[in-house]
Amino acid sequence: MPALGFGVFQTPPDETRAAVSAALADGYRNIDTAAAYGNERQVGEAVAAAGLDRSEVFVETKIWISDYGYDQTLHGFEKSARKLGVDQIDLLILHQALPSEFDKTLEAYRALETLLADGKVRAIGVSNFMVDHLTALLDRATVVPAVNQIEVHPYFTQPQVQAMNAEHGILTQAWSPIGGITFYRDGQHSSTLQDPDIGRIADAHGKTPAQVMLRWHLQRGRSAIPKSTNPQRIAENIDVFDFELTATELAEIDALDTGRRGGPEPEAITLETFGRAIPED
Repeated sequence: MPALGFGVFQTPPDETRAAVSAALADGYRNIDTAAAYGNERQVGEAVAAAGLDRSEVFVETKIWISDYGYDQTLHGFEKSARKLGVDQIDLLILHQALPSEFDKTLEAYRALETLLADGKVRAIGVSNFMVDHLTALLDRATVVPAVNQIEVHPYFTQPQVQAMNAEHGILTQAWSPIGGITFYRDGQHSSTLQDPDIGRIADAHGKTPAQVMLRWHLQRGRSAIPKSTNPQRIAENIDVFDFELTATELAEIDALDTGRRGGPEPEAITLETFGRAIPED
């Protein structure tokens, strides 16, 4: 799996095809979507139209909590595969833990293990799983998740979750890796893009703050999936392989952590609040 991917969270379906096409043209080879995003079909269309061999593009998507449960998750795979236009999904992820009904989460993961054994997916993982969720899952799972996709950016690094991921050989994949959630959603954060320390480091390397943050993820051993619909930004975000941050700079960015989450609290995820049907087509 390429460490740097391209995300389409909150990208409208009618903009997704062009954004993914631009990303693939710029050299991205990992595309991250989800059933709940409502744009899997457009991702699949862009991948199919890119003129690349299917093996060259790593596609990851996520099962939404409304499709948790063993049989429901198997059907969730069928829906996603059909929309993406693929027979095999490279990485299939559980989008959230469902703490109040964790038995459904466990059954959903058991379905992922079946899909993996049957060759319908190449790898399986989780997203937004905290330490207690991982502990409960690992007590029952037969396959360790390949990935835990969590909110990680300079203002929120989740060190305990990252440490547990590392302990079990689970790759930490950062969503909102440049802190987008700090400036497009109301909250207590200021914008990472205007952070003076990140700006100073960016100036020292002749790079943008976004490029510095993505480089920070890569040098810390994480995967990152930035998102954009702006062709210039899409190209900019993958142009991060021609410079290196110093150990001091990495530490300075690490020190910006505020401990304040931008996304929803994992314990607040319930079917009553967040459940919604995922369409068949």
